[in-house]
Amino acid sequence: MTTVRPAAEDDVPAFLQLAGEVEHWFGPMVAVPGFHRALHEHIADDRALVAADGDQLAGAVLFGGASPRFAVHWLVISEQARGRGVGRQLMDAVIDLLTAGRGLAAGDVVEVVTFGADHPGAVTSGARVFYERLGFVPAEPAEDGPEGGSRQVFRFRT
Repeated sequence: MTTVRPAAEDDVPAFLQLAGEVEHWFGPMVAVPGFHRALHEHIADDRALVAADGDQLAGAVLFGGASPRFAVHWLVISEQARGRGVGRQLMDAVIDLLTAGRGLAAGDVVEVVTFGADHPGAVTSGARVFYERLGFVPAEPAEDGPEGGSRQVFRFRT
């Protein structure tokens, strides 16, 4: 059974393992000090969640923002856990936390940047379809990713 809980410093090695699984899509993270810094800051600020299957991380998410604009900064699901509802569990928990359990206020948005339609990972990862199934709508293009692939903002509005 997968349990969603706040991330702790003890989870950092597992976060880095998850990051290593997707570096071919997102560019280097594991050896990048800026990623480590962001990870520690999100954990310290209670803006990081993990989905755990026992002692194994099935997924993780970093998030932030405040009304009226919230953001999912990074979401990754382990290869073996994809397609099992882990991403939806994490996103439901994030939206609940961001809105203090009250739901989004009128006009609030949650944004995430994911692969552009022409990115090789767009279909393989399932990210675009995943966000669309959650009610996110493709919006404007975003800056290319560190590996040079296209990115696009997806937005969820109330």
